[in-house]
Amino acid sequence: MIPVVSFIGHHNAGKTQLLTRLVETLTERGLKVGTVKHAPHLTVSDSPGSDSQLLRQSGAHRMLLLDSYSAVMTWPQSSIGDLEVELQKLFSDCDIVLIEGLKHGPFPKIEVFRRTNQVTQEPLAGDIDVIAVVSDSAIALPDGTPTFSPRNRAAIADYLEQRFLST
Repeated sequence: MIPVVSFIGHHNAGKTQLLTRLVETLTERGLKVGTVKHAPHLTVSDSPGSDSQLLRQSGAHRMLLLDSYSAVMTWPQSSIGDLEVELQKLFSDCDIVLIEGLKHGPFPKIEVFRRTNQVTQEPLAGDIDVIAVVSDSAIALPDGTPTFSPRNRAAIADYLEQRFLST
């Protein structure tokens, strides 16, 4: 099975910027990376400067825009549970699939957290089960949760490779 990992976080936490750089790093390492952008209302398009365009241009082998009921590559989607099977088919030639969003989906989640004037909420970790957190802030997390700096994309890529791609 192709590993699928969701990168979740509050709005403007830096998810797209992190994923763009992470896709570049993993691609430079010879991996084929599929990406999925969760767009709950399909308000995100592939227009210049959009998140989806940035992810596609970062070297993603494929790009998928997804909402709760359909996808831009489109196929009927009756539930998030069906998504697991569909991703395995759609990204069958990829080594790993990274999702931006889908915090309530069935996939392992890495939270991207940045405390700013615009982001006053607390981390999702603790309320949502996450396998790691990427943050530039000192934050309280459940014991044993791995934490990475967003500036250290090599360490995040290493973590993904060790956790999901080592045989």
